[in-house]
Amino acid sequence: MEIYGAISTIKLAYCKHDKFDFMDSTQLAQYIEATGGISKPWLLIQLRLKKLEERKASLSTQEYMQQLEDIHQDLMSLGEWWRGMEDKVF
Repeated sequence: MEIYGAISTIKLAYCKHDKFDFMDSTQLAQYIEATGGISKPWLLIQLRLKKLEERKASLSTQEYMQQLEDIHQDLMSLGEWWRGMEDKVF
């Protein structure tokens, strides 16, 4: 899998949540909990991606790619979760 393609696919799913780029994983987790996002799997995937980004320097390229592929697969498993709620999500 091409790393930039996977990251782009994941980030496209969260275009409404640009503010997440400025949060660390702890702040993002607090935001998700405070806004009732714990039941929204796409937000939990965003949290996993944020945690992976924070740990990138301590992982080998192979470990990083494997974890990124796992996150990407979980996102793809959600299917077209946004159908019918485009106004709320995007």
